[in-house]
Amino acid sequence: MRDQVFLPSERLKPFIQCYWTCRHPEDVLEVMYPSGSIELCIDISDGGTIRHRGNQSMRVPRLELLGHWTIPTRAAIAKGNTCLITRFDPHAASLFFQNPASDFTNESVDLCDIFNKHSSNFYDRLMEQSTLQQKIIFLEEFLTERLVLNKKSHQQLKLVESLCKHVYSRHDFFDIRDVSARFGFSERYIQKLFCNWVGITPQKYFAVRRFNKSLELVRSSEESLTAIAFQCGYYDQAHFIKEFKSYTGLTPGEVKML
Repeated sequence: MRDQVFLPSERLKPFIQCYWTCRHPEDVLEVMYPSGSIELCIDISDGGTIRHRGNQSMRVPRLELLGHWTIPTRAAIAKGNTCLITRFDPHAASLFFQNPASDFTNESVDLCDIFNKHSSNFYDRLMEQSTLQQKIIFLEEFLTERLVLNKKSHQQLKLVESLCKHVYSRHDFFDIRDVSARFGFSERYIQKLFCNWVGITPQKYFAVRRFNKSLELVRSSEESLTAIAFQCGYYDQAHFIKEFKSYTGLTPGEVKML
């Protein structure tokens, strides 16, 4: 659950949605829901987290780059664990990391594997900051440095941002041919842009956004599953439940009871 939320500075506001802390007062096995964004998760408590994906388990690194999750995943989180999380805009994470965003999809990547010694020094210095606000200021300095060093095509960035906004605005269905005709680029080029910059295809991005809308309604609305399904653009209730379960391993009804 979110504890405290912080907005980015003006310099980073075009690329980062927010920072927040997530603290767990008890041991918990938590369902991970696809967010539609890449996230940088920093363990600032050394509480330890084990992530379960199918029959595989892994200890989560203290500096974790969390890509898009499109398969059922759970995290066993220890009591007292606190994370400082950076959520990037869907199109912007690649500005800070040299790898294509698709390298991180369905992966928990140790930032030390990307930046080597530099990331270890960053973590040690961040933990030396005495307050949470100071930690965020230091984190922003690090991200601003990465933004300057990792030069990428801002022309492509603007195009991908526009594509993401267009896909996000679709509430009923998604057709890559319509996107291709509207923006004047081939379907293959648009697919490639999304994989490099966002990490998933535009079709999958639309599906994740639709799932998030349905998840919000399942948690907050008293409407029937059929009504939620049609409101979110699913063909029928069966289609809704099947896709929902493909992301969570749970039915909408089971999530509603959590």
